[in-house]
Parts: sequence; C-alpha cells; structure tokens
Amino acid sequence: MKTAGIAAEDLALAFLQDLGLKLLARNYRCRFGEIDLVLQDGETTVFAEVRLRKSVSFGGAAASVTSAKQQRLIAAAQHYLGGRRDLPPCRFDVIALDRLDSDRVEWIKDAFGA
Repeated sequence: MKTAGIAAEDLALAFLQDLGLKLLARNYRCRFGEIDLVLQDGETTVFAEVRLRKSVSFGGAAASVTSAKQQRLIAAAQHYLGGRRDLPPCRFDVIALDRLDSDRVEWIKDAFGA
C-alpha cells in the first residue's frame, strides 16, 4: 500500500508531466536533505517540493515549506548541481495538495528564491 506522501508525489508528477515537464530525478537525497522531484521545464531545472496537508489549521500545505525547509532544499539543489560550470536557470516550485485529488493541485511556480 502506498503512503499518502508517495501518492501525493505520484499525483504531482503526473500533473507536471501532463504540462510538459520532464522528470530528471525523484527523491534525490544527500546529506543536506531530500528533493521530491527534479524536473526540466524547457531550459529551466525545477526543484519541486510536494506538500500534502489535509488541514489548514497551521496554514495549509504551502505554508508548511518554512524558511528552514527552503534552506535545506537550496543546499540539496546546490549539491545536485554539483560543480557544474554551466549552471542552468533554476527555480523552486511547490506543489500543494489539501487532498489526493488531481483537481485540487496548487502549483506555485518560483515559490522562493535561492
């Protein structure tokens, strides 16, 4: 049986692929943290954080990407990119879900900067 987190990532990935993004890596892990999805959107490398939060009591799914979480994602993205000389344009997106329903996907492009 899939966990809710895996199901949310599956839903987010299908949503983004339907919009033409290409998957480069899933659940990229390093000592700094984990990036749920790494995708290609044209020339841009997209680091996507998928959040499922069924209650809005603490601000909902998007609000759960705190500044500390953002810093871990930025560090993990830098690790992913390694020592590349030719850094591609990059952005950090958040896919927020309040339930596992493809009609309820909130895609926040360029949710925060590095």
